[in-house]
Amino acid sequence: MAYFGKEIKKLGFGFMRLPMLEDGETTDIEQTKQMVDRFMAAGCTYFDTAYVYGKDGESEKAMRASLVERYPRDSFTIATKLNAWLACNSEEEAKQQIYTSLERLGTDYVDFYLLHAIQDNNWKVYEDWHLWEYMEELKEKGLVKHWGFSFHATPELLEETLTKHPGAEFVQLQINYADMENPAVQSRACYEVARKHGKPVVVMEPVKGGTLATPPTPVEAVFKDADPNASNASWAIRYVATLDGVMTVLSGMSTLEQMEDNLSYMKDFQPLSRDELTVIGKAQKALDSIDQIKCTACHYCMPGCPMNIPIPDFFEAMNWHKIYGKTERAKGTYKRDSEKAGVKASECIACGQCEGACPQRLPIISLLEEVVATLED
Repeated sequence: MAYFGKEIKKLGFGFMRLPMLEDGETTDIEQTKQMVDRFMAAGCTYFDTAYVYGKDGESEKAMRASLVERYPRDSFTIATKLNAWLACNSEEEAKQQIYTSLERLGTDYVDFYLLHAIQDNNWKVYEDWHLWEYMEELKEKGLVKHWGFSFHATPELLEETLTKHPGAEFVQLQINYADMENPAVQSRACYEVARKHGKPVVVMEPVKGGTLATPPTPVEAVFKDADPNASNASWAIRYVATLDGVMTVLSGMSTLEQMEDNLSYMKDFQPLSRDELTVIGKAQKALDSIDQIKCTACHYCMPGCPMNIPIPDFFEAMNWHKIYGKTERAKGTYKRDSEKAGVKASECIACGQCEGACPQRLPIISLLEEVVATLED
């Protein structure tokens, strides 16, 4: 389908999880070249990277070596991103990133430029440093053909952002069948805000960081019963690609095998049929039935907590263990969240204030004890 005057296929190649050599730090350029070749041969042309992907810009440099130096510039599109909260300390440094990215990529323009990972805790930096206006300046200079932003926050903030900055031409959102109603992500609500404002959507995390490629057993059983030959990832990627207004779906492919699997059903993409959408609904119900902490992240428990424990964050980490069996990921998330908050779940004094405030009537004290037993070292 055509967007911004370009025919863009529904599968995009995310350069975030490229194949690596044995040292774990260096990109396997030869395998990446093979993946790029297969992707381009299938008629797919959208490549996504970012200033902060990989050590010292490894991802952008790998895109130059595997794509830019090997194909005519008008045969593909590049998306990269400006990160104002992780990679710089001043407005000047933020505004320099585009020039560094262009040098790393070996090109004099990018097709799609994004303000990177807008969240509740960083959106003010993008405002204070006048980066929304800067994107317009870059477009006027011809360094950027089209601009937008990637987003990881609430639908309310997305509504405010799109209302305040209508010049943004597209939005990149985390959408997958597991997170459509997930209160911590609110994929459906964010998607609906973007569509209300008429913005094309680029989908990230369609397989939830690879988790939905190996979903919980009850979910996988639903898919295998419907089609034993279809990969779990194919259901996830085709689901989001079927949504109206989705420009492309980014897949962070790490192997040639993953590329071949994705292309097998996305080269000539067919939207999910009504029966297939019913299967997705069954999978979502199976996922919801798995033992998990049914926290809606309303944060009503937080204001009166004498220890300032970020209860919803800790429960979200715990659900990585409960739902997906990703215990190490759960521990890593919990460690990050507890260090950020400066408090652990084990510091709960069991005062009960949170349980009285919780609309879901969750047994928060005992659930925090479970967090301590499972995730604290």
